[in-house]
Amino acid sequence: MIKIIFSLLFSICLSNSYGQTIYQKDFDYYLKTIQGNYAYFDQQKTNWEKVKPIYQPQVDTCTSRNSFIQILEKILNELYNGHNFLNTNTDESNRLIPSGSDLKVVFKDDIFVIDEVREGFNSDLCGLKKGMQIISFNSISIKEGIKQFLPLSTSNYDNAIFEYAANMLLAGTHNEKRVITARLNEVTKDYFPDNVPNKTEKSYESVLDWKKLKNNVGYIKINNSLGDDALIKEFDIALDTLFNTDGLILDLRETPGGGTSTIARAIMGRFVDKELPYQKHLYIAEERETGIKRTTLEFVSPRQNVYRKRLIVLAGNWTGSMSEGIAIGFDAMQRATIAGTKMAGLLGEIFTFETPELKIPFSFPCVKLQTVKGLPREDFLPPVLAQQQSESVENAIKILSKKKTTNR
Repeated sequence: MIKIIFSLLFSICLSNSYGQTIYQKDFDYYLKTIQGNYAYFDQQKTNWEKVKPIYQPQVDTCTSRNSFIQILEKILNELYNGHNFLNTNTDESNRLIPSGSDLKVVFKDDIFVIDEVREGFNSDLCGLKKGMQIISFNSISIKEGIKQFLPLSTSNYDNAIFEYAANMLLAGTHNEKRVITARLNEVTKDYFPDNVPNKTEKSYESVLDWKKLKNNVGYIKINNSLGDDALIKEFDIALDTLFNTDGLILDLRETPGGGTSTIARAIMGRFVDKELPYQKHLYIAEERETGIKRTTLEFVSPRQNVYRKRLIVLAGNWTGSMSEGIAIGFDAMQRATIAGTKMAGLLGEIFTFETPELKIPFSFPCVKLQTVKGLPREDFLPPVLAQQQSESVENAIKILSKKKTTNR
C-alpha cells in the first residue's frame, strides 16, 4: 500500500515538474527571441531586463496552456503597440487592435476622448461619436480599467502608453459584451455596442468593392484582404473596368489586418510606368549583432496596363501594417494624394516565431520601416487631413474633379 502511494506521489510530482518545465522552456524562448530580434526597444520606454522577474512567479504557478497564453499576452503589453500579438487566442483573450477594435480614443487634458469611430461597425451603430469622453467600461472607470494593460517594466507612462491601454480595453474580450459609458455636452449615457454580434469577428463577403461615382470617378475599396492572393485578380478586373474614368479613389480605410508585400506591389504596379522605390527597411537585429548598419529599399515594378489618371488614396486608423506601406509608397512615388486621418501606426515589419514546446505562434516587428526619405512609417500623416472619415469620399471626388490631369 505504501509503495503504491509513493509511486502515485512520484507520478504526480513528475507530472508537475514536466508541466513547469515546458512552460519555463517556452517562457525563456519567448523572452530571448523578443530580446534578440525586437526592432523598437530604442524608441520605447520598455525595460526588457525587468520583464522576466516580473512574470516569472506567474509561470511558476501556471497549470494549463490557456493560462500560459494569458501570461504571454500580458507580456506583450510591455511593448504597447498593436503589431505585437499571439497568432492564437482563448475565449478570454482581448481582441487585437486595430483589427478587433471599432473605435479609437486619444488621451488629452487628462481624459480619454473618442477620436475616430469605425464606420458601420458596432460602436458606430450604437451611437458612439467622435468627441465623446469615455467615462467607464463595463462599470469600471476608464482610468482603473486601463491598468491591466499598462506595462509593468516601466512607470514612466506617456500618451502612447495610455492610449494603447485604453484602446485595448475598449476593444473588449471575445467572450464578454461591452458596456461603454460616454459623455457629450454634459450628458452621460451607457452604450451597448455588442447587443448585436461583433462585426470585427466576421469576414467580408468579397475581397473588394468597386463602382463608378459621379463625375466619372472610379472607386475601389479593399475589404481587409491584403493577405489574400485572390485580391490581385479581382483588383485587376476592377481597375480594368474603371480604366476609362477621369480619376480613381483607392479606399484603404478598412485594411487593419495587413497583408503581404507581393499583393501591395501588385496593386501599386498598376499605377507606375517605371521601377520606383516605395519604402525603406532597417535591419536592427543584424546591426545589434554585428555593429554594421544594413538598410535596403524595396521597389515597385510596372505591371500590365498602367492607369495614368489622378489617384486619391484614402487612409485612417484602420489602415494598418501593409496598407500603411501602400500609402507611404504611393506618396513616395508621387503617384497619389493620400487623404484621410492618421493611420494605425503599427510598428515595423513583423516576423512570426513559435515556442518549442506548446507550439504557440507569436509575431512582432523585427525590421524598422520608413518612408523613402527616412520618416518612420508610424509617423506619416496623410497630406490631406480629414476631420472625420465620413467626409473622405466626397472630399476625394471634389479634389479629382477640380483638375483632371495625369501623373506618372
